Amino acid sequence: MTAEQIIFLLTGALVLGAALMVVTVRNLLHAALWLVVSLFGVAVLYAILQANFLAVVQVVVYIGAIAILFIFAVMLTRREAMEKGRQTRNNWWIPVLLGLFILTGLVVLILSVPGVERTATALPSGLDTVQALGMALVSPDAYVLPFEVASVLMLAALVGAVYVATADKK
Repeated sequence: MTAEQIIFLLTGALVLGAALMVVTVRNLLHAALWLVVSLFGVAVLYAILQANFLAVVQVVVYIGAIAILFIFAVMLTRREAMEKGRQTRNNWWIPVLLGLFILTGLVVLILSVPGVERTATALPSGLDTVQALGMALVSPDAYVLPFEVASVLMLAALVGAVYVATADKK
């Protein structure tokens, strides 16, 4: 096993552990911080797989924008409502069992696909994937409309978050 494979496995375990902490920790702010750890681990996985653009986008967009916005929203809203009452259910084992059943089905489905153990071929050395992606995002024939719609939706979500955080509480 090479050092790259060991780092990949350790990072994958970190991502899975942090994702498990996101859904099991009781404090919402701690869950947001575990989400940042999980998203950073995914960025490391992208870097190991030599998808440098995706690694940078993961850090800038998901960690730098969405996770930090989520943390600010948690910090700006009232915590009294979250701290009152019981936050777990008596029958929590039903969704856990259902999740394990779905995970088992997905693993069986993936392993039944022929050729799933093959690795991808290496990209040619002269190929500039970042330039091709940039051209696809601004080309009228490619993805300019979904790209602009996503930016308008994110702006609307940001305005909505500011409104909810600053609205008068009655």
